[in-house]
Amino acid sequence: MNILSLFDGISCGRVALERAGIKVDNYFASEIDEHAIKISRRNYPEIQQIGNVLNVDATKLPPIDLLLAGSPCQGFSFAGKQLAFDDPRSKLFFEFLRVLKECNPKYFILENVKMKKEFLDIITEHVGVEPILINSNLVSAQNRQRYYWTNIPNVGLPYNPEAEKLLLLDILDVDVRQIYWANEELRENYDGGKYLSPKYKSQGNRVHDIEAKSPTICAGSHGYSNGYVDTGVVRRLTPIECERLQTLPDDYTDKGVSDTQRYKALGNGWTVDVVTHVLNQI
Repeated sequence: MNILSLFDGISCGRVALERAGIKVDNYFASEIDEHAIKISRRNYPEIQQIGNVLNVDATKLPPIDLLLAGSPCQGFSFAGKQLAFDDPRSKLFFEFLRVLKECNPKYFILENVKMKKEFLDIITEHVGVEPILINSNLVSAQNRQRYYWTNIPNVGLPYNPEAEKLLLLDILDVDVRQIYWANEELRENYDGGKYLSPKYKSQGNRVHDIEAKSPTICAGSHGYSNGYVDTGVVRRLTPIECERLQTLPDDYTDKGVSDTQRYKALGNGWTVDVVTHVLNQI
């Protein structure tokens, strides 16, 4: 299959295709973040990077069988200002529509965040198919609700009882470097693997229940917006733990970029096993 992936990020779609057993002849990726591209290239050097979506002309590519897109969501997200189509990032949805018409693929998948119904209805009207809301907690240890618009037939909710049972404690790393402890005071109070655990109140400094699903990881700097976990020790999630929450292989993003860029890339990425589930219906 020839694949075109817009807003490709770290090529989570390419990982999902591999897991779904779909043969990839060409994978064209449109992305502008140099760190995401670096991660993508080191995992899949054969990917053809074609630059900014604003400059993509799908008529000049080979016939596209599958179009993937997770257009920027900041303008739609309940966690943001909800400027919707007034946000220049969310306006990029219309670039997806343009490319969709240009390449007329056999299949397409568009992913975006849970949003107000008025925004949802506009996207649905333009795309021409009803979305399905899938929570990543059905396949992972993370709560992450996302809409998927696709013309792939018979896509329902994933059913994986074992994966659905996964909790935050199941994906925690056993060997965590000191740099991930919350702060110096907590490091100094370290005694046999236990800290007195302050109950952080702010959005960026949360103590999560490890015997539950993780909240949605996001692209905040240094991982602090991905919260703290309490295992008798208060610390932030590591990049590897965030990779596991997104059902990516360990160290997938450890490709010569900083932790800050790893967290950003993972927060902007897809939960691979959800996309794999969708692709399995082809």
